[in-house]
Amino acid sequence: MSGPSRGRRRLLAALGAGAAAVWLARPSARGAPHDAYFRKLQAALRQAGIAEPTLVLDRERLRANIRRIAGHLAGKMALRVVVKSLPCPALLAEAAALAGTRRQMLFSLPQLEAMAKGGRDILLGKPLPAAAALAFYRQFSDMDFQPERQLQWLADTPDRLAQYRELARGQNLHLKLNFEIDVGLHRGGIADAATLRRMLDMVAEEPRLQWSGMMGYDAHVAKIPDIPGLRDKALRHARASYAAFAAIARAHPAGRIAEPCFNAAGSPTYRLYPGDAPENEVAVGSAMVKPSDFDLPLLDELLPACFIATPVLKALPRFELPYGVEWLGGLASGWDANARRGYFIYGGNWQADPVSPTGLESSGLYGHSSNQQLLVGSGLQALAVDDTVFFRPRQSEAVLQQFGDIAVYEGGRIVDSWPVLPATG
Repeated sequence: MSGPSRGRRRLLAALGAGAAAVWLARPSARGAPHDAYFRKLQAALRQAGIAEPTLVLDRERLRANIRRIAGHLAGKMALRVVVKSLPCPALLAEAAALAGTRRQMLFSLPQLEAMAKGGRDILLGKPLPAAAALAFYRQFSDMDFQPERQLQWLADTPDRLAQYRELARGQNLHLKLNFEIDVGLHRGGIADAATLRRMLDMVAEEPRLQWSGMMGYDAHVAKIPDIPGLRDKALRHARASYAAFAAIARAHPAGRIAEPCFNAAGSPTYRLYPGDAPENEVAVGSAMVKPSDFDLPLLDELLPACFIATPVLKALPRFELPYGVEWLGGLASGWDANARRGYFIYGGNWQADPVSPTGLESSGLYGHSSNQQLLVGSGLQALAVDDTVFFRPRQSEAVLQQFGDIAVYEGGRIVDSWPVLPATG
């Protein structure tokens, strides 16, 4: 029998070269133990006897972030602290004191019931049903807080405004109404001049109602694709829309008030507003603790200030899949050096990603668990049972409320425990 033909030999050689190239393209091992920052944080948790999933707040980073945000605004825009993003009374007090503000933005009835106290200036960040407003007034009793002066309900449509008007009439209340306007996000709100004028007419005709300003949220400006010029165009449109609505309101008899609240922007966009009117305040919360969804160029000067810490329950010598498909786990770990070791942690499946030690990730083959999440790694992390894995939340709202009291880290120690507000929608 003759040997392979020249063409066949070439094919075999090409296949062999291709297989070799594929093999050489395997992911290389990555990862490292905790750096100095996370080693100190792990030691502080151990010293405090914390051995369950915990939300840790770095108070020094928090304070530095708040000071930088206040410095960015430089007094040109007022700052309103967003309660849903910092849902902890002590954390909110810290932010208010350092930023020198008494303004808050709230998003639920439970938040309102908890925060309607003292000298706070409260703006609702979404339109609540009139039934929720009625529930607030039925239980409200803090004599130091005057809702008719310190609380702005948000109205987005004539129908919603009519509901608040009937509430005011039926309960003999005086209500301040801030109008939600659509500046390009298209999440509802007043979208045209005729609707705005109609709603201002409704306020002017009812002595129990007072127009207090407008709120135009611009989250789309930071989130739309970064096609050259598109974000700048969206910002120009948002500001032009705001200016047009503001001009209509200020020319209307109901809009002739001394200091309207023209709220705009949020954590991703607050730096885009130079304070040259009509917008006169921004609402910021998440940027103060900087979860990973806020890793944006405009926020580069800010540092992550909150982490989820959880113990390693099981450190396996190798990553294995359950009986019947062990072979697939062997293939995965043979192919990817970063799937050689398996670590089961206390809890898991959070809106967060492993950040330290580096190189850990969830296993797509094994799946997720809120009880004992499996993380895989190369082994370069040098993790052992009872060591700590740190996650960085993708957002602060809701996540900060999942772990009970917040552990406050300062000066290398856990120095305090801050209760959080009840979780709400």
